[in-house]
Amino acid sequence: MNQASTTANGRSNAVPSAADLFRQAAAAGRQSLERSELESLLAALGLAFAPGDTLPAELRISLNRSREFGMVLSAGLGGLDAELDEANFRRDRAAVHAATELTDADDFLALFKRTIAWQRIEAQARRAGNAPPDAALRACFASLLAFAAGPWEAAAQLPQNLELNLAGAAGAISIATARCEFAPPPPQRLPRPTHKIAKLIHPKSIGIIGVSSTSMNFGRIILKNLMGSGYPKDQLCIIRPGETEIDGVRCVEGLKALDGKLDLLIVAVAASAVYDLVDEIIETDAVESVMLIPGSLGETRASREPAAALAARINAAHGKPDGGPIFLGANCLGVVSHPGNYDSWFIPLERLPKPPKKAERNSVMLSQSGAFMITRISQNPWLDPRYMLALGNQTDLTHGDMLSYFADLPEIDSIGIYIEGFKDGDGLDFARAVRKAVARGKDVVVYKSGRTEPGMGGVMGHTASISGEPLLFESVVRHAGAIVAEDFNSFDDLFYIAGALHDKVIGGKRLGAISGAGFEAVGMADSIGSETFAMEMGRLDAATVTRVEDILKAKKLDALVEVRNPIDINPGADDEAHLQIVEAFLQDPNIDAVVVGLDPTAPSVRALESSKLRPGFDINDPKSTVHLMPPLVHRNDKPVIGIVDGGNLYDAMCARLMDQGVCIFRNCARGTKALVRYVEARLNADAIRRRTTN
Repeated sequence: MNQASTTANGRSNAVPSAADLFRQAAAAGRQSLERSELESLLAALGLAFAPGDTLPAELRISLNRSREFGMVLSAGLGGLDAELDEANFRRDRAAVHAATELTDADDFLALFKRTIAWQRIEAQARRAGNAPPDAALRACFASLLAFAAGPWEAAAQLPQNLELNLAGAAGAISIATARCEFAPPPPQRLPRPTHKIAKLIHPKSIGIIGVSSTSMNFGRIILKNLMGSGYPKDQLCIIRPGETEIDGVRCVEGLKALDGKLDLLIVAVAASAVYDLVDEIIETDAVESVMLIPGSLGETRASREPAAALAARINAAHGKPDGGPIFLGANCLGVVSHPGNYDSWFIPLERLPKPPKKAERNSVMLSQSGAFMITRISQNPWLDPRYMLALGNQTDLTHGDMLSYFADLPEIDSIGIYIEGFKDGDGLDFARAVRKAVARGKDVVVYKSGRTEPGMGGVMGHTASISGEPLLFESVVRHAGAIVAEDFNSFDDLFYIAGALHDKVIGGKRLGAISGAGFEAVGMADSIGSETFAMEMGRLDAATVTRVEDILKAKKLDALVEVRNPIDINPGADDEAHLQIVEAFLQDPNIDAVVVGLDPTAPSVRALESSKLRPGFDINDPKSTVHLMPPLVHRNDKPVIGIVDGGNLYDAMCARLMDQGVCIFRNCARGTKALVRYVEARLNADAIRRRTTN
C-alpha cells in the first residue's frame, strides 16, 4: 500500500486503500486484517509498528463502531491497566471517548490530557528531559479521525474496530501491537419526517380510538383529560362504530369516515389490535401523527418479532412523498402540551395538578418512562415544562428525533431527558442534537438508566430497549455538551437549576459562600468539587471586606464575625443582613456565583408562615427574605442559590421564593454540588460554541 496523501486539513486520505484491504480479506473469508495488511494500513495512516522487540503497551488508542454512536474514538491506559481501569478510576481518568463526528485532533488531545495515561507519558518524558509527544499524538488522532470519516458510503465492508497499543519515548509514539476488524454496513432506517412533530404538539384536530361509552377505561380518561385541559370539543372526534357521541364529543365510524386529515390520532386499544390498525392508518393516509398508548409491543419474547415487523412497516411508510405519519410510542403515557392546550396522559387530572409555576414556561421533558415524568413533576412542580412527552418503545420517533426538533425551538431554554436505551445508530443522532442544542444556547440534562447489569435487564423488560454500555454513553454525551445526571435526585437538581439559572451570566468558577450556620458554610466549601471539575472559593476584594464589615457593625455582629469566604455570619443575623452580604459578594469582581444559607431556624430570620411567639414576624413581613430576595436575584446577573435547610415548617417560605424565580435547595451539599455541575456545563458549552464558530 502506498503512503497516503494529506488533505488541506492535515488529515490522511487513507480510506480507498483500507476499503481494498477489507475487500481482499473478506474474499479470503476473514473479518480481520493480518499482520502484513495491518502494516499496510498503518503506513497509509502515517503510522508504523515499533522496530525490534515489542515494547510494553502504555497507551491504547482505538476506533470502535458502537451500536448506538457509530464510530467512537477512545484513548486511555494500555496493557493490563486497561482491563482494570474503568471500575477503579474517576471519570475521564482511565479513558476518554468521543463520537468521531463531534471531535477533531486538537479537541481530542485536550480531552486525552485528563487521563492518567497522559500524565504517565508526560512524567516519563519530563524525567528523560524530553517534551511530551503532543505532535505525534495529534497526528495519530487526526489520521484515525480521517479513517473513520471515510467516505465509506459505497463500501461493502466498514471498520468495526482499530485498536492500537502504543508506547511513548523521546517525544514520539510507537505501536507495539494492533488489530483491525471489519463487517458489512448495518441496515439503516429511513429518516422520520420530524417536522410533523409540530402537528403532534400543536394539533388542530385530535381523534381517539379506544374510548369506552360505558366505563372509565384509559381511552375515556384521556378524553376527559383532553377536555379538562381546555382542548376544544369541536376539534375532537372519537373513532367508534355504532355511536354518535360520547361525553358530548362526536363519534365517527372509522378513519375513512373522517371529513379531513387528523393532526393527531391517539390509539388506546389493546396491544393485539394495534398491528392491523397501524396498517390501516398508513393505508388510509388520514393522519399526520399517531400516539400509541398500548404497552407490551416488543417488551415480551412473544411480541418482539411482530413488533419489529410493525416498526419496519412504519419505517417503509416514511418513503412516501410526504413521509407518511409519525408514531409516538408504543407503551406511551402521552403528551402534555401547554401551548397546544392539551393533556393526553391517562392519569386523571386530579392526581397530578399542573398549575403554572413560571411566568413563561421555557423547558421540555422527554422520557421513555411516563411514570418518571409524573413523579418528577409531582415532587418538584417548579420544573414546570412547556412540553412533556413520553417516548415509550421508540417504535418510530426516537430520542435523537425529539431532541433535534426541540433544539430548534427558540422558546425552549432547557431540556430534560430520561433514557433507557437507543435504537441502533440513534445515539449518534442524539449526540448531534445535544451539540446543536448547546451551540444554540440551551441546557440539556440527561439521565440514563440501566447502569448496572440488573438495571439493563429491567430496561429491556420495560420499553424493549437495549441499554448499551453506561460509561461510553456518559463520556460521549457529556463530550457532546450534555449535563449527565448520576441518579434521580441529581436529575431533579440539575434540571431545576438549569431552568432557574439559564439567563444568568456564568463568568467563571469563583464561589462566594454565606451562612449563619458554621457547619453549612463549611459544607458549601466542602462541596465545590466534582469528579471532573472544581470551583474555588473566591478571594474577597478589599472593598468587599470593608463593605461587609460595615454591614456587620450596623447589625452589631462585628465582634462575633470575621469577614472571609466562606463566611459564618452568626445565627443573630436577620434577613436583611443575609441579603446585604449576598449583594456585597455579588458585586465583588472576584466572585462569580453565590450560595447563601438562609438559616430558617435562626430566631432573627422571618421564615415561618406565621409566628405565635412574635405575631407578624413571618414571611408576610415586608422585611422577610421572601420579599427582599427576589428583587436582589433579578437585578443581579450572577447566579445566587438559596439554601433553606429545615423541615416542612419552612415549605411555605421555599414555595413563595421559588414561585418568584429564586433558586432554592433544601440542603447546602445538594445545592452547591448542583451549582458546580451547572457551572462546569455552562463553561464547557461556551468552549463548544467558540470552537463551532471559529
